[in-house]
Amino acid sequence: MRTNGNLIVQKWQDETALARFQMIAPLTEESLDHAKRVQLRHQIAEANGLSYKTIKRYDDAYQRDGFEGLKPKDHASRNLDSLPDNFEELLQQAIQLRREIPSRSVDKIITILELEGRVAPGILKRSTLQRHLYAAGFGRTHLKIYKDARESSSKRFCKPHRMMLLQGDIKYGIRLPIGKNGAYVQTYLSSALDDHSRMPLASRFYDNQEEEIVKDTFHSVILKYGAFDACYFDNGSQYIAKQLKLSLARLSIKVRRAPIKSGKSKGKIEKFHQVVDDYLAEAKAKKIRTLEDLNRYWQIYLSEYYCKQPHDGIREYYESLRVEIPAEGISPEQEWNRDSRPLRYLDAGVVGEAFLCHETRKVDKGACISFQGKRYETKPSLIGYKVEIAYDPSAPEVITVSYPGIPSFKANPLKIGEYCDPKTPLPASMLAVEPETSRFLDALEKRHRESAKRRADAISFGDYRKEVSEDV
Repeated sequence: MRTNGNLIVQKWQDETALARFQMIAPLTEESLDHAKRVQLRHQIAEANGLSYKTIKRYDDAYQRDGFEGLKPKDHASRNLDSLPDNFEELLQQAIQLRREIPSRSVDKIITILELEGRVAPGILKRSTLQRHLYAAGFGRTHLKIYKDARESSSKRFCKPHRMMLLQGDIKYGIRLPIGKNGAYVQTYLSSALDDHSRMPLASRFYDNQEEEIVKDTFHSVILKYGAFDACYFDNGSQYIAKQLKLSLARLSIKVRRAPIKSGKSKGKIEKFHQVVDDYLAEAKAKKIRTLEDLNRYWQIYLSEYYCKQPHDGIREYYESLRVEIPAEGISPEQEWNRDSRPLRYLDAGVVGEAFLCHETRKVDKGACISFQGKRYETKPSLIGYKVEIAYDPSAPEVITVSYPGIPSFKANPLKIGEYCDPKTPLPASMLAVEPETSRFLDALEKRHRESAKRRADAISFGDYRKEVSEDV
């Protein structure tokens, strides 16, 4: 029967062989010539902090015995009396050395222990120390797993004050008969949650999941509570849209992204969505049939229940700081209201401008631009130039035109009279005017008179000189 110790050794051997195989995988290509193989060995050795000799040994063992050749030898059957008397101390020092620099090889750890005089040279064997490091959870494979876990997920975090970070996300709601002829339409909840207090600053159901519902969510947050430092989104299309990033950037608000496929990093908003699930169950029992009622009862549910209930996340945060909290706990509303950080309100005009959509259009020869199938009049001085237009998606008929050097102005839809040519009319300042005379011919006539006068003067001067010479 296989003992528990043998199972540990076998697992250690398999894990070590797998780690070695992953390192030398590029060397398993059969088409490699000798020069390329030597080059790859050097590259692998440098990338993994090992010697060329070690990588060559792994490569040769695999070529000779396959995967089994990569397994370290089992010396577990050796008598434990062969271990140094201070082996436990040496193992703890080895663990400390590995923790300091996870890439340290076992050979280097042994060398350090020998240089420090903790063990005589040649006493501590590489395979023995490697096996015990693995059993203690500090093998190179273990540390690689820990490293990958740190890079692929986020630890729990909580900002110390309100409005330092807002988390945003979209969740499916219930289907409502709000479409044409009573067709059922899927609803979506867009929310913005304060990271510190867990207070929902904006949360509303919509009949779509377009980018505009996210912009509307954060627009309403800023108008009601002021500016915040940063927001935390996943990588959904609504949250990586250019217009949203531009709107927040105009207000100096940073955008941070959650790691891909990392649900743990969005723990607060995901926990909040569990509250949403509870509400949706109640909404179905209430037989809500309109979007207005769905949102009305949701706001009542938040203000009268969720925001007033003690929150376990807030308790855990203060307990981690060793701060006492009331026995009844702290609700999101209480935590929000008692925070010492003041709110920073912004001018409504500045916020409105930031959340307008911005696009570029070229002014045609009729001093007009095209937008959503309509034509708008600008200024003749902008003909041929590209201008920036700003508009509110909810009211796209109002367009503001901007160009460097001139004040921004509203562009009016082009109006065509009943009997007008369907082609775009030119502005009055550019229409042809019947001339009273030919300025070109007038200018030529003037030049002709001046030329004739110069010729006459030249002739008169020549006659004068002739008369003077005859008198002499």
